[in-house]
Amino acid sequence: MTPQNQTDIIRRSAAAQAAALTAGEISSEELTRAHLDRIAAVDGDLNAFLHVNTDGALDAAREVDTRRAAGEQLHGLAGVPIAVKDVVVTEGQPTTAGSKILEGWIPPYDATLVTALREAGLPILGKTNMDEFAMGSSTETSAYGPTRNPWDRDRIPGGSGGGSAAAVGAYEAPLAIGTDTGGSIRQPGAVTGTVGVKPTYGSVSRYGLIAMASSLDQAGPVTRTVEDSALLHELIAGHDPHDSTSLTDPVGPFAAAARSKDVKGLRVGVIEELEGEGFAPEVSARFAESLEQLERAGAEIVRVSCPNFRYALGAYYLIMPSEASSNLAKFDGMRFGLRVVPEDHPTAENVMKATRGAGFGDEVKRRILLGTYALSAGYFDAYYGSAQKVRTLVQRDFAAAFEQVDVLASPTAPTVAFRLGEKVDDPTAMYMNDIATIPANLAGVPGISLPSGLAEDGLPAGIQFLAPARADERLYRVGGALEALLEDSWGGPLLAKAPELTGGAN
Repeated sequence: MTPQNQTDIIRRSAAAQAAALTAGEISSEELTRAHLDRIAAVDGDLNAFLHVNTDGALDAAREVDTRRAAGEQLHGLAGVPIAVKDVVVTEGQPTTAGSKILEGWIPPYDATLVTALREAGLPILGKTNMDEFAMGSSTETSAYGPTRNPWDRDRIPGGSGGGSAAAVGAYEAPLAIGTDTGGSIRQPGAVTGTVGVKPTYGSVSRYGLIAMASSLDQAGPVTRTVEDSALLHELIAGHDPHDSTSLTDPVGPFAAAARSKDVKGLRVGVIEELEGEGFAPEVSARFAESLEQLERAGAEIVRVSCPNFRYALGAYYLIMPSEASSNLAKFDGMRFGLRVVPEDHPTAENVMKATRGAGFGDEVKRRILLGTYALSAGYFDAYYGSAQKVRTLVQRDFAAAFEQVDVLASPTAPTVAFRLGEKVDDPTAMYMNDIATIPANLAGVPGISLPSGLAEDGLPAGIQFLAPARADERLYRVGGALEALLEDSWGGPLLAKAPELTGGAN
């Protein structure tokens, strides 16, 4: 394959790559090798990948080519390569959750969604960088160094799944898996000009995800187009008996909804509490322009109030660390991962203390301490219990809003990507990046983020849509329509306006 052909094929959507494979225009081995070559060329600067699965990906690609040549009926995405966030366990490949405490750990099994990817014939390119145990909004807390934004390598790619978003945005992978606990798929999507979807809680199995906050975590697609997200969502969704929170609902017609591009009569609610103060003027301007596009296409724009959303951030930062402190108790130096044995008095307690002290980073320690305090006797009702009451109020706000509208809309993040190091010493300022995304996780409802245009310094901004639980197809309907409208006005995909990444040059 010539360099020009290689550049062309990796810049196509996953759906277009799948069509090229079906038509015999390219083999899966060639397509996978093209993405591996891209990773080799640019990831030294980006640090989007913690592990590159070169041999495994090529072996999987060759197997798909053999099956296709034999006339076997294959999944629509068979042969299209994918990257997986390093919080999702993969048999035979390192899984670290971005932490030193799991450095070198090779899981003995696959997460349910990874099993689905393998059975469908998607070669796994490798594992993507992330904030340690998904605790962060910038991928700066990774024990293996920060990931950089493909648009400007002095800026963050969002978090905690910045590696997946950067890999997709830099054409290192056409598809990726992320996880979203408080916005960790959608917020990176917004600041990298990609599409990120948080499915309805329970619609994609959590079995094999290293848990941070079990009632909030949800895996989902990271892609460059709404249709690609829909196709990947259909693949990984479905009931899993290994996950007690897994829904038994049939998987919806997400791809068909994305292709319909029809919003006539759709009621879009603008959340009053998620605009104005705290949101950058240009981010708000791109949001308003997106709403105007939808209104011209026949959607009805309705202003709605969700008054308890203003308390969602505080509630989240009590519930999430409380669950995290419990979930991370298993990393004790006794069963797997890092073990630090002190020379003096190597008792079980001292080994645990030394291992956790050396293996966890500052942000993980901060959240464990906060969560343990919130769960302690005498404080449980005042903190964790009160936060759960606020969670119920947020859920009631959603229920009331969805009686008036079909979907809700807001900017995905209050600002564009900030500079590396800018907020790392100010946890409160960092936490504010999730102000618009957190309510969906507290309520378990689905959300999508897609590019809304360029804001400050030519950096991408994002628009978020939220739908009722189990109504994910509404996200693809409105997202697919808006994407088409905006790309018509831009003259092509927003990523086409990103600075070219070739080797080490920006």
